[in-house]
Amino acid sequence: MNKLIKFLWLPVLSGIFIGTSYIPFPPWASLFGFVPLWIFWQRQSRVKGVLIGGVTTAFVFTLIGFNWMAHLLHEFAHLDWPYAIMGLLVYGLIAHLFVPVAGLLWFLGKRQWQWSGALSLALLCSITLLCEAYSVTLFYWNFGYSWYGAGIPLYHWAEFIGFKGLSALTLACNLPLYWAWQQRQQRSGKILLATVLSGFVLLNLGGVALKDRLPKPDAALNVLMVQASIGNSAKLAAELKQGYRGEILRRYTQLTQDALTANPNIPIDFALWPETAFPVLLGEAFQHDPLPTALSQFLQARQLPLITGAYSIDDNSRLVSNSLFVLDKNGAIVEPHYSKTILLAFGEYIPGEQWLPQLRQWLPETGRFGRGNGPSELLQLNGFKIGAQICYESLFPEFSKDLAQLDAQFIVNVTNDAWYGDWQEPYQHLYMTLARGVEFRRPVLRVTNSGISTASLASGEVLALSPISQPWSGVLQVPYLKNPPRTFYQQYFWLGPGLLWGCFVVLFGLGFRGCSRDTQSAER
Repeated sequence: MNKLIKFLWLPVLSGIFIGTSYIPFPPWASLFGFVPLWIFWQRQSRVKGVLIGGVTTAFVFTLIGFNWMAHLLHEFAHLDWPYAIMGLLVYGLIAHLFVPVAGLLWFLGKRQWQWSGALSLALLCSITLLCEAYSVTLFYWNFGYSWYGAGIPLYHWAEFIGFKGLSALTLACNLPLYWAWQQRQQRSGKILLATVLSGFVLLNLGGVALKDRLPKPDAALNVLMVQASIGNSAKLAAELKQGYRGEILRRYTQLTQDALTANPNIPIDFALWPETAFPVLLGEAFQHDPLPTALSQFLQARQLPLITGAYSIDDNSRLVSNSLFVLDKNGAIVEPHYSKTILLAFGEYIPGEQWLPQLRQWLPETGRFGRGNGPSELLQLNGFKIGAQICYESLFPEFSKDLAQLDAQFIVNVTNDAWYGDWQEPYQHLYMTLARGVEFRRPVLRVTNSGISTASLASGEVLALSPISQPWSGVLQVPYLKNPPRTFYQQYFWLGPGLLWGCFVVLFGLGFRGCSRDTQSAER
């Protein structure tokens, strides 16, 4: 055991650095979290050691930063805690394979083309950046979000390079800090360290300047948010037509009325309820059913428009869809409604089911939802241009970019995070969602079933946060621009990936050219 600990202590140290630098922790080691692992990789002479080191680092930081997976398996898959913890351990081994894959590709390349010295390290960094940028995982996070979660002004540069770009910049800083550590006894090492620290300070000062130069909002809206904190068992029973539907609607209408009563002098532009808050089907075909009729009467009596998550029927597939509806002050549905497009694998669909129908027989309890048409049109209400997204569609910047291209004035996100516990995931998902508002400089209105509900402004400022796992309702005033300008990131969305690939091609070309020269010299 002591021998194993001695062998793996550097990969474990990297895992601790990375895991304790992601939300809700401050990004204290983000700039050098990979350095111990890279030192370990440099010492390896076999593929096996490289892979073991990479898997160990990924496993450790997954257990630290994403241990909410055990709670998800317990709540969503109904696994007993011992099995849920076993599931977490398996997830830790496979969730972030980009780390060992990066090490493997670098090691094989180094062995094949005889990379050495600074070029080898630069290629190691470049390959890691590409593997991280194109990693496949359940929860699409990156190293850029931590700066926003900690309120460090560096995050404002996302307006130009996105949070993916910030992630790449954060990882790239590991390279000069690796060199600084290697040369720590020399003057060059101290200069490198001072350069990185000075650059970090300047980027933060620049972030403050970017925020200060934003145009002033020319309009404002008052949104009434409702977070009913409906338990998972009640929601599931309502979905399966086993009761609770009337009680769920009563809780939402009561919390809405409470907020109206508490704010009698504030004109409310619309109320906002979370993902699948309305517990039965909505749409023109169901408008005369008992609960849709009750909802319409409630809104009409208060002359209150509403945007709510609900279930609908997809016209093409005839499957149930996870949708977002607008109802006007008289309780009438305002089309178009939006249906969730990016579905949750093994929660809302089975990957590959269309090619292997037998998968449905093997996993009969897995949800089967209709898929929407993506961010192709905006919601309409009283002249507002509203971009709609449901749950973790917010984690895909290209989705929000398309909403911005449609000139959305603000983005509405509805979510149900009740499956994940109340410590890490609610905060991670919160800032990853609000990050889209910084990239495209638009407010984001986010309401959830169990927290955290709030709104962020185009400046990145986050308004008051709702409590977690408690019923809550409140009114937020959200200033916005009627005609928001397009950000650099929005216009040149392709630039970041292009730079990553361009740097890699240049470095690889240098390595290949050097190898060819060495081969020719040896032949002579």
